[in-house]
Amino acid sequence: MKLVLFDDYKPGLLKGDAVVDLTGVVPQGKTGQETIEGIITGFESIRGTLTQQLNSGKTVPLSSVKLRAPLPRPSKVICMGVNYLEFTKAKPLPILVFLKSPEAILDPGGTVTLPPAEFRICHHEAEVVVVFGKRGRNIPEAQWNDYVFGYTNGCDVSARGEFGGNSYIGKSFDGFCPIGPAITTKDEIADPYKLQVRFWVDGQDRHNYGTDDMGHKISECVSYVSTIMTINPGDILLLGTNHQGIGPLQDGESAEMETTGLGRLTFKVSDPLKRTWPKEIDAAMAATIRGRLEAAK
Repeated sequence: MKLVLFDDYKPGLLKGDAVVDLTGVVPQGKTGQETIEGIITGFESIRGTLTQQLNSGKTVPLSSVKLRAPLPRPSKVICMGVNYLEFTKAKPLPILVFLKSPEAILDPGGTVTLPPAEFRICHHEAEVVVVFGKRGRNIPEAQWNDYVFGYTNGCDVSARGEFGGNSYIGKSFDGFCPIGPAITTKDEIADPYKLQVRFWVDGQDRHNYGTDDMGHKISECVSYVSTIMTINPGDILLLGTNHQGIGPLQDGESAEMETTGLGRLTFKVSDPLKRTWPKEIDAAMAATIRGRLEAAK
């Protein structure tokens, strides 16, 4: 199933070019996040009802609704850094985790607005996102999948600068984490290491990599993160990107991301300062990351 929120954060199921309206079928919380967390935590008890609705429930055309981020304000947006092998045979670099602000979440079709802060360049990083399904701490690697509810697309928008010595601040500006369009339940993803991640800017090819290139596998990432912080239903974990397709985002551009089984996420870019960078893959950044891996062999 593919769970969505739409219009004024109504719950729904994505069904081809339509949305099955779940209003009145599942409880709605005070916020969209409460609504989706209620569905996640109660999913097994309502699975039959949702299946029935998917087969015969009321639908509305997808073109007539506004999709919202399927997790509008998770309590935690956790990210893996430099977590791909960049098409090398190298060993993964030491595991790295950082956080983005929950305020960075952006609706599908939304606009990433670049801030007036000083930075060298603003990059896109297309990533598969894990959606957690239950609370956990110190999760054994062998049990990682028990805590996963599903997956979605995400883009870790990254303004490259020092920001007072903390370069990760450049990842947490409002709107710097578009996600969606839906949460695909894990039963629809037969093998999360056989997904192809694609990304385009104004139709130009950028990211094009498979999740089989992941360095620290999802089991290790989930387990490691849970030794640091308690995982809650509705929290998300961005699994990192392959930097060989990384490139800039700038004013007036349209971006699209598509991952096997997860649908297509789109967003636009606005920069009031009209800064520009070469409209191409950032070969220097790609080479730098690849070089770090090769040097650590």
